[in-house]
Amino acid sequence: MRNTLKRTIKNIFLLLAFPLYALYLLLSLVGNPDSTFQSFSQALSLIPGKIGVYVRAAFYRLACPDTSDDIVVGFLTILSHRDTSIHKGVYIGPQCNIGKCSLGENTLLGSGIHILSGKQQHRFDDPELPIKEQGGIFIKINISADCWIGNNSVVMCDIAEHSIVAAGAVVTKDLTQQGTVVAGNPAAVISQRELEGLSK
Repeated sequence: MRNTLKRTIKNIFLLLAFPLYALYLLLSLVGNPDSTFQSFSQALSLIPGKIGVYVRAAFYRLACPDTSDDIVVGFLTILSHRDTSIHKGVYIGPQCNIGKCSLGENTLLGSGIHILSGKQQHRFDDPELPIKEQGGIFIKINISADCWIGNNSVVMCDIAEHSIVAAGAVVTKDLTQQGTVVAGNPAAVISQRELEGLSK
């Protein structure tokens, strides 16, 4: 009964979000799509409480590829790229900044987390040219299913399934082995989770 009620509420919010999504599409035609998306994300991040959670889930379900509305995106959390995929069961805490990425099912993000769009966003090879004019590359990183990213972490690389990133860690290299636990700046492996019985 409870699940049916939640699904009904989410469907109502999806319907309510359609005009907002249509406005976003219209404005994207005359401006930069990512800048327009970021502006909408900033506005939606200011809506408090359960209503904010439902509104954000509905809008991102419509606007982002391969995204579920069975997600929680916290207060003051901003998505900077439309090419972000948030799968079922994902929880994103308050005050996060989410770049171009894919978040696997049932992954948990604490508060104040920064997920960068790779680690090549800014070039700085030419000392004669201001860094802001040197450009960069945005890469869609993958944080796999059932990961836990601790508060105030910075992630700029792929993370394998069932992994844990300790609070305040800075992940600068891909974590390719499932169940890896890392901490520190730069993040280093401190242990491995026991994954017996889980699919590998």
